[in-house]
Amino acid sequence: MGSWYQPRPGFPNRGQDANQQEDRRRKVEKVDIAIIGAGVVGLALAREISSHSRCSIAVLEKNRSFGLETSSRNSEVIHSGIYYPSSMLKTRLCVEGRALLYAFCEKYNIIHHCTGKIITSHMSDDPQLDRLRKQAEANGITVRTLGKYEIKTMEPAILAESSLLVPCTGIVDSHGLMKALNYQGRENQVIFLFSSPVESLVYDGDGYIIETPVENIKAQVLINASGLSASTMAAMLGLDLDACGYRMFPCKGEYYKIHRRFPVNHLIYPLPGPISLGIHLTIDSGGGLRLGPNAFYVNDLDYSVSEDHQSEFFEAACKYLPHLQPQDLSPDFSGIRPKLQGPGDPKARDFVIQEESDRGFPGLINLIGIESPGLTSCLAIARHVVQILN
Repeated sequence: MGSWYQPRPGFPNRGQDANQQEDRRRKVEKVDIAIIGAGVVGLALAREISSHSRCSIAVLEKNRSFGLETSSRNSEVIHSGIYYPSSMLKTRLCVEGRALLYAFCEKYNIIHHCTGKIITSHMSDDPQLDRLRKQAEANGITVRTLGKYEIKTMEPAILAESSLLVPCTGIVDSHGLMKALNYQGRENQVIFLFSSPVESLVYDGDGYIIETPVENIKAQVLINASGLSASTMAAMLGLDLDACGYRMFPCKGEYYKIHRRFPVNHLIYPLPGPISLGIHLTIDSGGGLRLGPNAFYVNDLDYSVSEDHQSEFFEAACKYLPHLQPQDLSPDFSGIRPKLQGPGDPKARDFVIQEESDRGFPGLINLIGIESPGLTSCLAIARHVVQILN
């Protein structure tokens, strides 16, 4: 990765008139590396790569600021890594990323809490809970089985016959994290181009030409970290999504706020479902309680929250929070995950982090299907991509 490009003064200038912007479009700015997407993964990539190299880096983001989609519309949980086989990249990067994330938050004073998590069951000897315990042990994660009375001692408001305590789970202020990553990238001379949706992507045999409404950019290396748009970017270059296994299925999750105070100290989870971890109870960075997400596939990126789903949330939560009342709940927010696991597919899919030379696109790295635990894994994902670049 060379260092032949230096950022030009005034690049970019969003205050230019239409004629000046058209001149800019005709002029191709050159960078060593272009990253599409300024979610938490794109920000972590920019920070990590710029910390190890003097190459020129531009981050293109279609929205007006960083992290306005999946990265900020989630439970803000620091996951343990117990749910998937140890052979999966998703597991390895989650376990590695969790340790990196706690250390990063501690070093840069980002709000976070290692609350621990309790996964509840209504059977005293639940085989699914036992499978999770064995998977946790295989993944090198310390957990402890709790009986009914031990749960009641630890969490008087929670009802369960048996459960699994996962001490290393926590929560993080996702905006504070992204703000720190963005700041460090800027300090390392990374160029952030917001309000720059990609209109065209072309590989000309010598690099990647990226056209936006304001800039034309040519990059030797292109990293597609565009979250919900990652499949669209891959298809724009000519990759066959079905042949590559890159077709994504947007999966919406809604959240409801609990207005009543309950004395809860841990994150409380049910047993996982086929496409999600179930409607769980989390503690936000301000100490409030939140339920979610539910999970259902959608065709449109609509972030409204349906009041019709209140009964779904109440029925799910009152099984482990018996004193909850329907009037304690109100709609909060929603998020959409870029899932590779489609409707009716019983098997969870792994992260795709793939350099595409074998498909005729040298220097292209696709990150596809980076859903949960992508937030937890972001720093480890960045290290993994740097290893690929090197």
